[in-house]
Amino acid sequence: MSFSGSEDLNEELSKLANYEGDRNDAGQRHGVGRSVLPNGDIYQGRYEHGERHGQGTYRFKNGAVYVGEYFKNLKHGQGTFYYPDGSKYEGSWVNDLRQGRGVYTYSNGDTYDGEWLNHFRHGQGVYHYHLTGSKYVGSWVNGNMQSAGEYILANHKYQGNFFNNKPDGPGKFVFDFGCEQHGEFQQFQQNFSDDEWDETGAPRWFPR
Repeated sequence: MSFSGSEDLNEELSKLANYEGDRNDAGQRHGVGRSVLPNGDIYQGRYEHGERHGQGTYRFKNGAVYVGEYFKNLKHGQGTFYYPDGSKYEGSWVNDLRQGRGVYTYSNGDTYDGEWLNHFRHGQGVYHYHLTGSKYVGSWVNGNMQSAGEYILANHKYQGNFFNNKPDGPGKFVFDFGCEQHGEFQQFQQNFSDDEWDETGAPRWFPR
C-alpha cells in the first residue's frame, strides 16, 4: 500500500506526451483521447480543456492501473486502483486521495470495508483477516483502531475501547456459549497490526 498512485502532473512533461484524440478550437485536448507520456505511463479517456477530466484509465509503467473518474487531472469521484503488489482499492476519491467510502483488498487477502480520509482508514469500518477469519468492527482514526470497537474471533469477541490499535480501558469478552467476562485492559508494548491480533506481549487484561 506504499505506492501513492499519483500521476506525474508536470505540465511540461504532459506537453511532451504522444497524444491522439479530440481537441477543441483552442487546440487543447478536449473530448476523448490517448496519451503516452515520456516516462512510459499511458492515459486513455476523457479530457477537458487540456486536463484529464471525466472517466479514464491511467496505466503506470510499474504495472499499477487506475480506472475511474478524474477532475482537473486528479482522481476524484468513484474509481478502482490496482496496485503493483496485487492489492486493490475500490471506492471514493477526493483530490487524488482515498476519501469517503471504499473497499481495500490487501495482497495477503485481508480486506477493509469502510470510511477513508486523506488516504487513511478513518471513521467506521470493518477489517477482515483472511488467514483466521477474525475481524475488527468499529472506529478508526488516521489508519488505527481507535475508540469504540469490537474484535470478533472464532468463538468469542471483545467489545470495548481501542487506542492506537490496542484495546484500552474497560471492556468485556462475550463467549458464544453465553458467558461474559468484564474487566479492563492496561497498556504494555504490543501493537496490533494488519497481519493479525498477536496476543504475545499484548495489553494485560484484568477481570473484574
